[in-house]
Amino acid sequence: MADGQTITIDGKEYALENLSEAAKGQLTNLRVVDQEIARLQQQQAIAQTARNAYAQALQAELPTDA
Repeated sequence: MADGQTITIDGKEYALENLSEAAKGQLTNLRVVDQEIARLQQQQAIAQTARNAYAQALQAELPTDA
């Protein structure tokens, strides 16, 4: 993390250079988890799109006089 950078947490700004190594580690953990959440949300969107397509395909295969 470069000098002069700041992070805002709960509306308060902190200089990264002033954070303890433990705090920097937790910040890294948060960033990793945020990336994983975004990845999972993308996967969920893909799965939902596939589900919708399968539901439409099923609807097309059902008898119309039922």
